[in-house]
Amino acid sequence: MSLLKKLQQRLKRRILRIRGGQQSRGQKHRITVYRSLNHIYAQIIDDAQHQTVLSYSSLNMKGAAGKKSDVAKSVGMELGKMALGKNITDVFFDRGGYLYHGRVRALADGLREAGLKF
Repeated sequence: MSLLKKLQQRLKRRILRIRGGQQSRGQKHRITVYRSLNHIYAQIIDDAQHQTVLSYSSLNMKGAAGKKSDVAKSVGMELGKMALGKNITDVFFDRGGYLYHGRVRALADGLREAGLKF
């Protein structure tokens, strides 16, 4: 087995371990994170109905400048405000295999500051 396939399998196992450990799936909405080189994306998914409820990214922000972690925090705050507008308060944060560090952590802090609980 090649090194690339081993790394892909390891990532897939890590993602499933992060998602599968939650007993409240279907009861809470799930926030997923995708982090590209320049932008960060987050969406709120209803696992019971298998559909995306809300999504927001740094592409939606007009004039977003500064450090990437500051932009990620403001993305989290905006998504949190949108979620509170739809009466979503208790969520599960799915970091999607990324380390809880840097931009992913800043996004989570922004969500918490907006008033979401996870």
